[in-house]
This record gives sequence, structure tokens and C-alpha cells, in this order.
Amino acid sequence: MFIDVLIYVDDIVVAKNNDHVISTFKLSLNSKFKLRDIGSLRFFLGFELGRISKGISISQRCFTLQLLKDTSTLGAKPTSSPMECNLKLIKDKGVLLTDPTAYQSLIGKLIYLTITRPDITYDVNHLSQFLQTPRVPHLQATNRVLQYLKSTPGQRLFFPANTSPTVSAYAETSLSQANVLVSFFADADWAACQDTRRSVLGFCVFLSQSLISWKSKKQQVVSHSSAEAEYRAMENTTLEVTWILALFQDFGISPKIPSML
Repeated sequence: MFIDVLIYVDDIVVAKNNDHVISTFKLSLNSKFKLRDIGSLRFFLGFELGRISKGISISQRCFTLQLLKDTSTLGAKPTSSPMECNLKLIKDKGVLLTDPTAYQSLIGKLIYLTITRPDITYDVNHLSQFLQTPRVPHLQATNRVLQYLKSTPGQRLFFPANTSPTVSAYAETSLSQANVLVSFFADADWAACQDTRRSVLGFCVFLSQSLISWKSKKQQVVSHSSAEAEYRAMENTTLEVTWILALFQDFGISPKIPSML
């Protein structure tokens, strides 16, 4: 049994797995403060949640459309990918932007959008490395991301209510108490950064069929080989999985066997 509370200014979001506990909690709060129960969560901080019997979906559709409107790209030609294949951006190549604040603000909004959009995580992470001195090629690549968002404004994550564990070919962790499976995979692009020759790592973590964690990040040191880059990607993935398993233990879910990568 658990109850989780998220408070933002005048709004309170409460998550629970027991109706009696939530009723008692709301009565307790109402005795101290004047509350208005607006029902199940639908919109919150730019997120749109849909709830059906098969599961819960979460998206940032309204936030995406507002971003396209603010950047005057609602009428832009949509693209099927967020970045050109094999595009290599360099920090000192291209004409400097006269006003870098617009680029910096746009990247900040795109970073917020990656909370529900793993499909643009790599591209936004790559473009965020040029915030200090953005140039025309960087802005052009960012506009390409906006064109991709134009074609997929309602892209969302779906978390099934009832799923059976399936074995992943990459890795697996069995959590017998909740009958769920954690699977994850990692990869690294050796010396992908043209300026520092550092490799870029990426990983995804699944809870059964639900994608719950992902990251694209430049490694902190230069790897001397592709094998070393892969090992560093595995290291970062292991740290993430270790944290997730510790979080599960806070909810009373204890893994019975070690994680395998």
C-alpha cells in the first residue's frame, strides 16, 4: 500500500493504490485546509493524461502545439525524422546568431518536451551542447526538430494496466512479488562528438512493456576504443537500473535475483 503526493503552487496531485487510504487522506487535508477535489488527473504542467481500462497514456500535445505556434512553425512542412542522417554539427562552424537567447529558450522548451518524447532525446541533447555560442547550422537543425514535431504532435507514452512479463534479449530482472519484468539495453556511439571526440551513450529501461527511463548523454571522458565506450554505456545503465530497483524497494517490491546486463 502506498500514497504519493506532488504539490505545485495551489495544485496537489495524489497517487494511490487504495481508495480507502485516499479518502482518509483527503478528509485529513480538508480538516486543515479548504480543498476542492477536481477528480482524476487529466492536465498538469503541460502534460495530458488519458485513462482507459487498458492503461494510461501521457503526452504533451498541447505543449507541443503551443511551441509550434510560438515559433511560427504550425504551417511548416513536416518531416519524418528529427535530424538528418549522419549530420555532424561543430561548435565553431557557421555564422553566429545575433540573438542567442531565442535559441536558448527554444532548447529549454525542447528539453522539457523530452520528458514524454524519447524519440527526440538524442537530437535535443546534441543541440543543447551549443547553447553558449549557437550558430546558424544549429538553429537549422533545431527547426528540423520542430518540423518533426509538426508531424507527430500527439506522440505519447502508454502504460498498460495488465501485461505479462516477456523476456528481453538484452537484459532482464525478475520482480516476483509484483510479477513484473525490468528489461533494458544500452549503446554507445564511439567518438561521436566532433569537438571533444567523446562518445555518446544511450539507454532505455522498460518495466514489462512500459518505457520508464531513457537517456542520451555525452560520456565524461574520451574512450580509447569502441569497446571501452560500450563498457561505459553499460556502467551508466547499471547505475540507472540500480536506482530504479531501489525505488521499487521503497514501494515494497523486492527483487529476488540480481539484475543481468
